Amino acid sequence: MRGEYKVPGGKLVAIDLEVDGDRLAEVAVSGDFFLEPDDALLDINSALNGMPATAPVAVLAEAITRALDPGATLIGFTPEAVAIAARRALGHATGWHDHTFEIIHDGPQDPAMQMALDQAISESVDAGTRAPTLRIWEWGAPAVVIGSFQSLKNEVDPEGAAKHGITVVRRISGGGAMFIEPGNTITYSLTVPSSLVEGLSFEKSYAFLDDWVLGALADLGVHATYQPLNDIASPAGKIAGAAQKRFVGGAVLHHVTMAYDIDADKMLEVLRIGREKMSDKGTKSANKRVDPVRSQTGMSRADVIEAFKAHFRSRYDTVEGTVTEAEWARARELAETKFSTPEWTARVP
Repeated sequence: MRGEYKVPGGKLVAIDLEVDGDRLAEVAVSGDFFLEPDDALLDINSALNGMPATAPVAVLAEAITRALDPGATLIGFTPEAVAIAARRALGHATGWHDHTFEIIHDGPQDPAMQMALDQAISESVDAGTRAPTLRIWEWGAPAVVIGSFQSLKNEVDPEGAAKHGITVVRRISGGGAMFIEPGNTITYSLTVPSSLVEGLSFEKSYAFLDDWVLGALADLGVHATYQPLNDIASPAGKIAGAAQKRFVGGAVLHHVTMAYDIDADKMLEVLRIGREKMSDKGTKSANKRVDPVRSQTGMSRADVIEAFKAHFRSRYDTVEGTVTEAEWARARELAETKFSTPEWTARVP
């Protein structure tokens, strides 16, 4: 059995192993990583030999850590990376190439419906009735999207929102407020089963699920990097922010809002937290903190999105997808009974 795991921003870890009874046997770890001293690789293999085949990532990683000399240096990988590769070899975890991803890019939806579609599609992936899905959003109206746990009154200036015709909605994931204008924003959701993020902490899963879009931006000449916990940035400034929600069955909703362009003055009239964040960072202008994709690529928003989809298709097995009738029905119900209600939007006043 063989499993592989590519560390985001790091190296490839591969493992070949057998199972003897209910124990790991004949373990051989390899990859393009760096490791000193050289014979530490034997310690890693020995640590895994004889471990229970059902052991989770944390237990396998702990065994590797205990076996390594304190002076051993691992460059480009970690004990957790080896453990994830082992779980993939055993079929408990999956990699990108074990899945066929649906790509959905449909017409504009109002803000409450966008929130509802995210939940409805994620529920389908969580139940195993839908394949992993990349959904590109088209916004039907300007909005502020606040995180699941944010205070409405502390995040949004109601007078500014009313002045600019902004709809305020609350999403199901945590994180901060996002200022949305349809022509200035690129938003997508990546919904994956729990097996793809097996053994990854929340922080590591952000980097793992953001990795493809860093490659897509590089294709456009934008040198972007993942910035913990949930930002994508270039040397010129922040490009995007991500948020996640994990469901009962373990499926992960990972959605990203990217600034294609920005009306910073309008944003600061609507978002109260925007003023505080820039004050905290010693920045007087939002244009100094956020650097949109448009200014770095010179491309139209539509062309950027098509380039993103092309890059995703080049990396993974994909098919064109659609929202099912059952998902539309579920989303309409959620939009009406949850995401457009003051009880949900002001759940944290």
